[in-house]
Formats: sequence, structure tokens, C-alpha cells
Amino acid sequence: MRKIIAGFIVLIVSLFVLLFFRSSKSDELAIRVGFFPNITHSQAIIGLANGTFQKALGAEVKIVPSVFNAGPSAIEAMFAGEIDLTYIGPNPAVNGYVKSNGEALRIVAGATSGGSALVIRTDAGINTIADFHGKKIASPQLGNTQDVALRGWLKDNGFVLKDKGGDIQVLPISNPDQLTLFLKKEIDGAWTVEPWVSRLVKEGNGKIFLDERTIWPEGEFVTAHLIVSKTFLNNHRELVKKWIAAHVELTGWINENKPGAKKILNQELKRLTGKSLPDDIIDDAFGRLKITYDPIKSSLFTSVRWAFEQGFLGSKLPDISGIYDLSILNEVLKEKGLNPIRD
Repeated sequence: MRKIIAGFIVLIVSLFVLLFFRSSKSDELAIRVGFFPNITHSQAIIGLANGTFQKALGAEVKIVPSVFNAGPSAIEAMFAGEIDLTYIGPNPAVNGYVKSNGEALRIVAGATSGGSALVIRTDAGINTIADFHGKKIASPQLGNTQDVALRGWLKDNGFVLKDKGGDIQVLPISNPDQLTLFLKKEIDGAWTVEPWVSRLVKEGNGKIFLDERTIWPEGEFVTAHLIVSKTFLNNHRELVKKWIAAHVELTGWINENKPGAKKILNQELKRLTGKSLPDDIIDDAFGRLKITYDPIKSSLFTSVRWAFEQGFLGSKLPDISGIYDLSILNEVLKEKGLNPIRD
């Protein structure tokens, strides 16, 4: 009887060990990925749809995607340990880095440059910069990348916001609502990102007053990049490397196969949002942005200055010198015979 009981105990313990091992192994072989249903997150959308990431990671790795509509919510999910990496705009990434004292995340690759602009109503009476006095200009979200760029541009051109004694208003309004208010003539313009730039022009009869590329050296600035949880990066470097390798491969494929890339992207946008984009909208949008793995580091530091001057980053200019880890990206580029990114 004792032998039977002992054997039974051994069996039960073995089963618990096996289940624990499998659970732990399963956890280790999962990668939780965030992205937005935006053109600026093309690599994520296309790579998940056509299986490029799954092929690179292998069948034993489970990809768990999460769709976000704003950068702050993606950062909150990373803080909560709910995602391991995400495609995101520069300012939310900086905010997450600063709030965590540099412990939460690292930027490991670029994703998109350009694709944002200041669009005005054709009947708003705006012909020169001076005509913005007394106007209402929208941005997508308080403190987001385009909001900070708009406020920084206005300050650099001598404007003072109405809440600080000036006469120009910046109104953080979601992109769909921007189009509605644009048509109702309740706002005079909007600094936004594709495809909403093209939609404001095509559907709202607006015109581009300022393509943001014109205010940056060589017309390049970061619109979206890839960030990874520092903990996940430290514990699963090889998994991150496989993802980045696929990301670089997708970047090249998209740039060399734009008609096919646009088709997949639009199909996925319809699946994710319930609505695809007209061909002319998606063509115009692609014409104003660049899909790239270069994070365009210099532009981020300018964005940080703008955010700080607008009071979004506390009372002291933060040190973000450690926000990048491009070592894996450069390993991948070297292995593919491509030029490394200057770190």
C-alpha cells in the first residue's frame, strides 16, 4: 500500500512539474505585440497579415497582437506588462522612458518618417503665417507627436496660445472628429498624420499649408518607431533579433512592392477598422511618408525640446541619451550587407 501511495505521489508531482514546465515554456515562446491601424505602422500590419513575422520567429512562437488607437494607452500596457514590444510615435515613447526613469523601454528600430502636415480650410482666410492669429487649429491628442510639433512650430514663429494670453487656440481633437469639425467650419485647420492629411484634403476640401517634411533636415523625421520592453529585451534578445530582422525585410519589401503592399494594408485596415481607404487617399498618403528602419535619432531630440518647452516633460529637460538600443538592428543590417545606423 505504501508503495502504491508513494508511486501515486510521485505521479502527481511529476504531472505538476510537467504542467509547470509547459506553462513556463509557453510563456517564454510568446511575444505580445502592439500596433495601431495606421499607415505609419505598415510593417506591423503587413507583416502580421502575410506571415513574415511568424515565419521569422518559427512555428513554436506564438504572436499575440494588440491594437491600440493612441500612444499613451500602448505605454500603459507596456508598464502593466501586457505587451512586450509595440510600434508607436516618438513622444509617447519619450514620456514612457522619462516616467520610468529610463527603465521601461528602449527604441530598437525606426518604422516611418514623414506623413504629417498642417492642413487648413481653403476658406479660412489663411494665406501667410501671420494669418493664423485668432484661428483654431486642431491636433490629434494633447501631448501626442503632432500636438507637440504644432505647438513647437507656433512658438518658433512667435505665436502665443490663447490660454497663455495669446490669440491662437490649439484644440486636441481625435482625427475622425477633426474631419467632422473641418467640414462644419468649426476649426480652421489641423496638424495631423496620414491618412487624415489626405482625407482632410480630399474629403474636407482642405489644402496643405505646411508639409512637416519642409521643416526638417533632408525632409526626414521620425513619425513611428519600434520600442521594446527593457525586461523583454534583456531576457529574449534572440527573439527580438528575429523580429527586427523580419521588420527590416518588410521595410525593403514594402518599398519595392508598393502596389502589393498597399493592397494588403488596405485589406487589413478594413478588417481592423471596418472601413478601407479609397485608392487615391492611400496613394497620396504613401507619397508623403517614407517606410524606414532608420529611427532618425536627431529629430527625436528636437521633439523632446519642443515637448519640454510646452511643459509636457516636467521642470527639467530630461536626459534621454539611453533611450536607444540599436545594437540588434545594426547586427541585422550587417548580416544583410546593409549600412549600419550610427549609434
